[in-house]
Amino acid sequence: MEINKIRIGIIGLGRMGRFYLNEMKKSNRWDILYICDIDPRSRELAQQLSPESIIVSDEQVVFEDPRVQAVGLFTLANLRARQIRKALQYGKHILSEKPIADTIEDEQEMVRLTEASDRICTVNLYLRNSWYHHQIKNFIQSGELGELAIIRICHMTPGLVPGEGHEHEGPAFHDCGMHYVDIARWYAESEYATWHAQAVKMWNYQEPWWLQCHGTFQNGITFDITQGFVYGQLAKDQTHNSYIDIIGTKGIARMTHDFKTAVVELRGVSKTQRIEKPFGGKNIDVLCDLFADSIQAGKALDSLPQMRDSAIASEYAWQFLQDAQTHALPAIGNLETLEQIRERRRTMKNGYGLLRK
Repeated sequence: MEINKIRIGIIGLGRMGRFYLNEMKKSNRWDILYICDIDPRSRELAQQLSPESIIVSDEQVVFEDPRVQAVGLFTLANLRARQIRKALQYGKHILSEKPIADTIEDEQEMVRLTEASDRICTVNLYLRNSWYHHQIKNFIQSGELGELAIIRICHMTPGLVPGEGHEHEGPAFHDCGMHYVDIARWYAESEYATWHAQAVKMWNYQEPWWLQCHGTFQNGITFDITQGFVYGQLAKDQTHNSYIDIIGTKGIARMTHDFKTAVVELRGVSKTQRIEKPFGGKNIDVLCDLFADSIQAGKALDSLPQMRDSAIASEYAWQFLQDAQTHALPAIGNLETLEQIRERRRTMKNGYGLLRK
């Protein structure tokens, strides 16, 4: 039986856009009708990667074509609010990168607009689609940990440095850290109540590139989140430190990964498990399948990330950054070191040269 494919237009074929294109082409659920990008080099690449698609530079062509059922918005954050408005105006379902706009006010407006629409609208909060987080949450819900008490998250890598693409998405803790702000809230199933943030202006850069925040949720669960792309940028052999540590009144659950394999340890009152599986990257395939399932079902599935979730995570990430500004904000290092890091990353072929989030 022939499957009715969903006709989609991809807008933006940068790094993330190529991830989506790759996963959609591997699936039998998508007809990639258009690929749009203003960069001639990206359009040339699009022609090579997807010769059956119509390659355009004007996004309006995509929005106005009634054959297009959905759009993938993978451009920069400062363009997304306008594109979401257009998508809704022309009746398209929406798959967007995060954040959904470049200001809190616009993000809140996008939530209002999408929730008032009958279109399926989702956003890439990729940690919600990770097998390891679902494994841990199921263990929590089984009662093996007792009552959930403490959520600890750390993600420190020698990743993207200032000047490499964060300009419209904010400093590292907003661009990347909002994912961890979101997943902590997902675990707690509650809203943030109190917080205290400490940050550092690494290399004397004007914005902090490392931040740690701790506090509580409204239901009393305590959290701490540490994030920064500052972890041994000029080390001879680079490494990273990334984990989640869940502490209950009776047991614990934790996960570590090396960007290839994730290891989950579950230590409950009646069972102990160690699960090792492929990391899964950004789980774009999972998100695309959830999006397709929702479109075909005519309603958003419960597990599909919502625009509201992105806006809340974005707002709190900004608030934590603002809170850090009210405390001592040391500047360590110098801009000469930052330039050395940039030069090294420009010439790196392996390791963490392309690592972002």
